[in-house]
Amino acid sequence: MRVIGIDPGLRNMGWGIIDVDGSRLRHVANGICRSDGAADLAERLLSLHAQLTEVFDAHAPDAAAVEQTFVNKDAVATLKLGQARGIALLVPAQRGLRVGEYLPNAVKKVVVGVGHAAKGQIEHMVRVYLPGVQIGGADAADALAIAICHAHHCQSASHLARALQKAGS
Repeated sequence: MRVIGIDPGLRNMGWGIIDVDGSRLRHVANGICRSDGAADLAERLLSLHAQLTEVFDAHAPDAAAVEQTFVNKDAVATLKLGQARGIALLVPAQRGLRVGEYLPNAVKKVVVGVGHAAKGQIEHMVRVYLPGVQIGGADAADALAIAICHAHHCQSASHLARALQKAGS
């Protein structure tokens, strides 16, 4: 299964793609979609959509995961982040993919083992999970962590389904 993790942002939208084979994870690609802060909001969203679409066209992921937005003190910034998150949800949906959504602390808990891990700890653990990976920036590291989190949850759900099936037979 090929999984894309997306870390939504209006200025920088991180993305990371991994292949999952059982418990094995392999890095495929990662990067950051960037929008021009001087452009109007509609142009920025269009640019992010076009860039993320190119990533999907190039790598054809089978599954997608996006970090959930938390509400902060700046309502305007939260609203803009929510609009960028809409692009992160739209592009996989256009390809018929279901999108896993994870809170930042849940991603950190799965990848680092602690729900309030620092960015440096996340990047370090991504490198442990994906040896030799060249990470395109902090947002790309976060996106790879989201993909790893989704792979973990998919594996757990698969194990549970097999156990339930076995119990029922």
